[in-house]
Amino acid sequence: MEKKFEADVKAFETMNKEYTTLVSNRQTLESQLKENELVQKEFELLDDEATVYKLIGPVLVKQEQPEAKANVKKRLEFIRGEIDRAEKSIKDLSAKMDKTKMELMAMQSEIQKRKNPSA
Repeated sequence: MEKKFEADVKAFETMNKEYTTLVSNRQTLESQLKENELVQKEFELLDDEATVYKLIGPVLVKQEQPEAKANVKKRLEFIRGEIDRAEKSIKDLSAKMDKTKMELMAMQSEIQKRKNPSA
């Protein structure tokens, strides 16, 4: 039983690391979302004749405004989808971690009872 307990503790630690990574990735996506929403708001302020440039490497390249707006819209849709996916993964992993934590606590209690039956 102690070996299973140790294996489950290691599995829990792995889940915890994965959880941390998922949360970090979601935070990155959130900042990308805010940045792209800001770009979209700036596009709304532009008149139809305004020139738009796109940074490609070290060079600014002229881009058609409708194309740039469409790219930002697609990027926003993609990022929102990724955030939803990340949140679902976080929720699922969190539930799995809670279940594992309860199992570990029960195992630890059982191990202590076996080591000290009078308590």
